[in-house]
Amino acid sequence: MITETLHVDPTMLERHTGWSIKPEGACKNDRCVPLGTSALIDGRIDLRLFADRLGMPIVYDEEHALWSLGPEAGGHALGSTQAPELVLPDLDGALFHLRSLRGTKVLLVAWASW
Repeated sequence: MITETLHVDPTMLERHTGWSIKPEGACKNDRCVPLGTSALIDGRIDLRLFADRLGMPIVYDEEHALWSLGPEAGGHALGSTQAPELVLPDLDGALFHLRSLRGTKVLLVAWASW
């Protein structure tokens, strides 16, 4: 979820994340996480508290003045935009070095069957 503010409308939060705000806390399907009374400020959700309680990363892009919340995969956010050195065989079996693309934009797609 990307937003310009840290205090968002509960309806917007649910639309973008699937988490609804109920008296018992933030709920998604059969899971509910207590948020406490400090999570609501003037009827809006404090995203920092929400992210902390659900173990979700939240990062700020100062250049564009945007906040990004999520994903729900354990609370890790990228520390930088620098990819580690990666060497894999290409379709012909020759080694391909990711560093050979340095200075260009790269989209890296990963897939797993499990």
